[in-house]
Amino acid sequence: MSLEAKIASTGTLSKTRKRGENMMSNHTFNKSTSIVSEKFNIASDTPGIELSVLNKRPTSMTAFSNEKTIVMVHGATYPIGSLYDVELDGFTFLDYLASHGYDVYGVDVRGYGGSTRPPEMDQPADQNPPLVRTETGVRDFGSAVDFVLKHRNLSKVNVLGMSWGGTVAGAYTSLNNNKVNKLTLIAPQWLSNKPIPIDTGGSLGSYRLVPAGTTKERWLSAAPEGKRDSLLPDGWFEKWVEATLASDPNSKTVHPEHIRATNGPILDIREYWTVGKAFYEPKNITVPVLLIHAEWDIDVPLDLAQNFFTSLTGAAYRRWVEIGEGTHMVLLEKNRVQAFQAVQSFLDENYTPAGQ
Repeated sequence: MSLEAKIASTGTLSKTRKRGENMMSNHTFNKSTSIVSEKFNIASDTPGIELSVLNKRPTSMTAFSNEKTIVMVHGATYPIGSLYDVELDGFTFLDYLASHGYDVYGVDVRGYGGSTRPPEMDQPADQNPPLVRTETGVRDFGSAVDFVLKHRNLSKVNVLGMSWGGTVAGAYTSLNNNKVNKLTLIAPQWLSNKPIPIDTGGSLGSYRLVPAGTTKERWLSAAPEGKRDSLLPDGWFEKWVEATLASDPNSKTVHPEHIRATNGPILDIREYWTVGKAFYEPKNITVPVLLIHAEWDIDVPLDLAQNFFTSLTGAAYRRWVEIGEGTHMVLLEKNRVQAFQAVQSFLDENYTPAGQ
């Protein structure tokens, strides 16, 4: 089946939504914009493995451009629907960007969300080695970028990744600057001489079982004790848990209340980031870069963010936005719109350093 036929047979268009006017006003989400949502299953570079790509854009959008197109990738544990598309206060991160005129795509790497899970993930985890190394994530992300470029007849897209997804997006860009307009990285991985919390030690099977509903204490523990109760508005954690569990069909049957997350990214922490070995060279990134970080992030502490930022020596220009009162999961917390606005402002601007 041709790529065009595969897209035609698997793309599904959701009902157009127009946001109500009774939402809270502590944000700049454009409530007047009608947003359409579309899902695609695209071929990866591996037979039998398809990748789920979620697209959101203004319903009225008919012209597409490099500058107004974004392709996003998730982190090592939670997929697109759990990280970028949880409706809080009436809208998601994808909705926010679409409401400001962007054609936004979120890809689930194999093993996550709506993408094909390797057959080993239906077997006991201890029977197979860690699945989905970072190199595989980069390849899957590249498949999604190529799909969008062809789908919209573009030469470049904007790229965004968080945490492990920041490594995927950064590594991809370092090898494909010609396909990237601007790069946004939210708390990306970097070299560390201390243990990284996501790696809890011990032997690694092919995947982990993550109990989404019991992660709140660990999530909030990154914040000072007196600030924890206000970090997540009422009901937000429960909505996130619901969206997270919905991303894994086995969460209701084989392993109730848990999702599967591959262990390849954890093995890469051990073989790269904590032994002084960078997975890629940030200096090879030549496009404009935005780094977003939150002050209570214990997964990517402030010194790691700074060391990463100073390594971006080849970027056309670079910017660091530090968000107060936020953790590694800032995109789902009370100050999330600060991050959204920073991304929008960076992508909206037409800036060139003087003399260039």
